[in-house]
Amino acid sequence: MRPLVLAALVTAALASPALSSPAWAQSAPAEPPALQHRQGLSMEMPRLEEDAALQAAIASTARPEADRARDGQRHPFETLTFWGLQPGLTVVEIEPGRAGWWRNILEPYAAATGGRYVPVSKPTDGMGVVDGTADMVVVARAFHNWSRDGRTDPHLAAFFKALKPGGVLAVEQHRSVDGLNVADVASTGYVPESYVIHAARRAGFELEARSELNANAKDDRDHPFGVWTLPPTRTSERAGRTLTAEERAAFDAIGESDRMTLRFRKPEAAN
Repeated sequence: MRPLVLAALVTAALASPALSSPAWAQSAPAEPPALQHRQGLSMEMPRLEEDAALQAAIASTARPEADRARDGQRHPFETLTFWGLQPGLTVVEIEPGRAGWWRNILEPYAAATGGRYVPVSKPTDGMGVVDGTADMVVVARAFHNWSRDGRTDPHLAAFFKALKPGGVLAVEQHRSVDGLNVADVASTGYVPESYVIHAARRAGFELEARSELNANAKDDRDHPFGVWTLPPTRTSERAGRTLTAEERAAFDAIGESDRMTLRFRKPEAAN
């Protein structure tokens, strides 16, 4: 059994010092209130209720061995608990990809608990559920792609429409230093946390909690091939640049990226 309180989970109390909006946010119309500075957050330790079905889905040998080897860096039980996953929910995962790291947990969990798992690759073409019926929308490592071609706002609008009032938007994303222009860093796979939060707020979501569960202080984000230099992709050669054995070992020692872990909620009063 896992301990009921894990020190790695740090959520945000939304009364901490403000962070001035970056340049991209200042130019946006009807910008919501400024964000709290991530490092100024107060500590609140959430209680983790045991979920035997979730533990079984994570521990299952039906999951690829390579997936299970990453659990120590991706914290699936703690992350899904932080997001509020429960038995019987309708969970939509956006762009699960061919590897399906989250899908390999969420789909069998839904089947075992009477829930529903819905994978969606093109949200603006349809969310796979009747409007206002999804309990949770999961987005992992996708905002850097959407920010480069204008998909962020239409995608978030689709998520908002699909979720029932009180439904959760769950986000895991490679995190750049805050205050940077998203256009300058998205090609590296990282985006500012404030970019994601402002975009979600524009779509109507409320930021409910932030966690440092998937933070990695070793990740300075200064990598020759962007986030893909790090595990698990481990790109080591591109455009005539090849990492030395020493460089490869140093990047491997960093581990997976520094990541934001966010929980947004569609207001109960929303249609």
